[in-house]
Amino acid sequence: MNDPMDDVIATLRDHPDGPQRLLVTGWFSFEDGEVTAGDVLALRAAEAALTRAGLAYDTAWSAGFRPDALHLEAARPQEYGHLLFVCGPLHGEQIRALHRRYAHCRRLAVDVSVVDPGAPEVTGFHLVLARDGAGSPRADLSARAAVGPLPPVVGVVLTEGQGEYGAARRHESVGALLRDWVARRDCARVPAETRLDSRDWRLCATPEQFLALAGGWDLVLTTRLHGLVLGLRAGVPVLAVDPVAGGAKVSAQARALRWPATLSADTAGEPLLDRWWTWCLSPAGRAAARRRARSTGPRG
Repeated sequence: MNDPMDDVIATLRDHPDGPQRLLVTGWFSFEDGEVTAGDVLALRAAEAALTRAGLAYDTAWSAGFRPDALHLEAARPQEYGHLLFVCGPLHGEQIRALHRRYAHCRRLAVDVSVVDPGAPEVTGFHLVLARDGAGSPRADLSARAAVGPLPPVVGVVLTEGQGEYGAARRHESVGALLRDWVARRDCARVPAETRLDSRDWRLCATPEQFLALAGGWDLVLTTRLHGLVLGLRAGVPVLAVDPVAGGAKVSAQARALRWPATLSADTAGEPLLDRWWTWCLSPAGRAAARRRARSTGPRG
């Protein structure tokens, strides 16, 4: 399979003064753009090829996505001789502005979609190696990028209702704690509902559908009684927090099921959440969840 980065590197080296410092950009660079998983994987493939070739480069990121990185606004045009745009459609004012800001650079685009070959966003590049819209389709760079170990998949099943508990409700504060905490864990988060709806495609319509969904997770993080019960029924470790001060139905169900990874609204905090997270994802936690599934399943 032909690697378009080979052509990029050959072009970068074919400069009268030798290779010039390169600025790598993409939709991930724009403050008002977006960052997708495919964008980042395509970028990884491009960066790996540049590194293997021994070429010096900087990558510009959106300040909203990577506040600690080099941002496009801080990448001074005079410091670069080349600009490489990686992945996504060549369309829009952001790309036209890129051409104006780095007008003196030799500008290249790779792994891009060409919507209108005559548009200034496209013709402003000195070299365009498209994945579609110009010439034969090419496999996207994200298909060959190196990836690390995959993190756990975590179903997040929260509730902020249950007004029947009145002044004892801690649902908002517990929910905020869990959302902030899990956002900082290295995991694939899946927001989910135990509520069924036959008309809303985003929700499960039957209990079997929910159990099938939960069975694909590595852990359930929940403040709901049925998040706890059905997670364990699916054989998945559950980290539950009772959102009612003093404990209510989540705590009672955890006792009935003899499930230890359950915290109260009064004691939930990062140290205990971290501790039970580690246990739930350990062989011991996974085995305990499987035992609960066997002991609580249907009898016939």
